[in-house]
Amino acid sequence: MPDFNAKKVAEIHQHLHSHLPSESALRVKALETLLVDKGLVNPQTIDAWIEAYTEEIGPKRGARVVAKAWCDADFKHRLLQDAPAAIDELDYLGKATAHLKVVENTEQVHNLVVCTLCSCYPFSILGIAPAWYKAAAYRSRAVRDPRGVLAEFGVDIDADVEIRVWDSTAELRYLVLPQRPAGTENMSEDELAGLVTRNSMIGTDRDLSKA
Repeated sequence: MPDFNAKKVAEIHQHLHSHLPSESALRVKALETLLVDKGLVNPQTIDAWIEAYTEEIGPKRGARVVAKAWCDADFKHRLLQDAPAAIDELDYLGKATAHLKVVENTEQVHNLVVCTLCSCYPFSILGIAPAWYKAAAYRSRAVRDPRGVLAEFGVDIDADVEIRVWDSTAELRYLVLPQRPAGTENMSEDELAGLVTRNSMIGTDRDLSKA
């Protein structure tokens, strides 16, 4: 008869549990299914709104924060010293940004944000977290192999550039301040905001000259 390995069983249970949706996600899915079955909503419409808010509408606040920091050295200093207070100047302060730290990319440093325990995320300035941010594979590998993860996003970091991985929690969340692309000196704040991607503010995008 094979031996019972309690540690192994616990690991298997934890692995399986990590792939299950949260209770709130299950409730939302049940409600959506009910509304679709009754013909009250169109699932394609729901998907379109989620995609729009995740990819376009949501991150625009964060992009404006970044663009202002690029244009206003005093605001950038305040943002790096006390992010919640600086963001509050733009009326963007929310529950998910009350405890926020902004970390700056430089020629020597690249920052990457992850939440290894769940999916803590500054949604009030970045919108809905992308699915990959919540995936167990990203949450574990971003810490163990950040260069490999970035390469999968098409971001190749030179060996002499330090990668700093920041682990978000419910008490402290992070926003990456990407580098301003060269040749944008004559662009307005609005134009600069249009260059900023959601992924660059998480750290899975770096060169915004290609945006």
